[in-house]
Amino acid sequence: MNRTHAQAWAAAAALAVAAAPALATNGDQMIGVTAIQWGMGGAVVAAPQDAGTILTNPAGVAELGMKEVRVDLGFGFLNPPREVNNVESDSDLYLIPSGAIAFNVDDRLYLGMGMAGLSGMGVDFADTAAAPGNQAVVTTKQFYKIAPGFGYRVSDKLSIGAALNIDYQSLAIHNKDFTLPQNQVYGFGVTAGLIYKPSERLQFGASWVSKQHMDEFKWNTAAGTYRMTLDGPQQFALGVAFRPMPGLLVEADVKHIAFSDVLGRVPFQTPAGPSSMNFGWDDQTVFALGIQKEIGPKTTLRAGLNYGKSPIGPEDVNANIGSLAVTEKHLSVGLTRKFSDKVMGSLSYMHAFHNEVTSNVAPYNTIELEQNIVNLQVSYKF
Repeated sequence: MNRTHAQAWAAAAALAVAAAPALATNGDQMIGVTAIQWGMGGAVVAAPQDAGTILTNPAGVAELGMKEVRVDLGFGFLNPPREVNNVESDSDLYLIPSGAIAFNVDDRLYLGMGMAGLSGMGVDFADTAAAPGNQAVVTTKQFYKIAPGFGYRVSDKLSIGAALNIDYQSLAIHNKDFTLPQNQVYGFGVTAGLIYKPSERLQFGASWVSKQHMDEFKWNTAAGTYRMTLDGPQQFALGVAFRPMPGLLVEADVKHIAFSDVLGRVPFQTPAGPSSMNFGWDDQTVFALGIQKEIGPKTTLRAGLNYGKSPIGPEDVNANIGSLAVTEKHLSVGLTRKFSDKVMGSLSYMHAFHNEVTSNVAPYNTIELEQNIVNLQVSYKF
């Protein structure tokens, strides 16, 4: 196989892990952290409800109403049926942990810390049929974020907050041409946000996640050294929440994810010399709507809708073989049940509807994906 073909396969394999679904996703970015966030369809910027807000809008930790502490621990199971040219991936079940805690310091200052998986887990294709013969693509990726931060209540109407992002990323790639063993790098970024409440019924939220600056991957192989850097995209989000009556919450969010900056053109150093992976991802605008209704003193129900156009278009399919981050429409449901004044449990289910994208230039490859994810959460609030 010549150098051009080898580079094309390297691009396909790398994107399989750079954007392979680990969660019900907007592109390769998670929609939620906790079961409550999943149940709201990711619409949680303006009216956060648990300590997981430290990862999405840190100002929210000042709005949780706890006397001393709130703890939210959970995990999820993801089932993502995926195909490339009608060939199914053999890996189709993943475990996703998350957890967060928030403390009331003095009714103005609140401290928090959270950890969650953001993307990854990989694919396992026996033959993607992109070329004759057995063209196996097997990849494994993990991307986790730890976020210590604070929320500060400036007044009864305004809260602000920020968090440091400590990132961990691991990556392994195997295909017909080379095997890059599991390796790991670290990175950093910041998250900041605010919540403004002009009235008891209406509140607004805004958050910013900086570009996550990751260290460079370095793989030493018999053929030489490969190098690549996969940063995380910058994000902006705005939300509005409305409580038309006691026990009813409606929130709508819009989010911009700057994929083109980190997955448009990625430099790739090979033993043969410098190259690049022209993945061609577009920026994505995401719309989320969540509704929550208390149906009694102990039970709360939720439903959510989430939509974001696939960042991979037909013109870029052949540069993204193995990258199945093309889901667009998501529907979620969830509930919370109080077991006592301090302890409650939450459950959510999200379905990302089937979507496929076919190349508009030869070879006419097709990538397709749908997702199912169940999340369970246990919360303690005092």
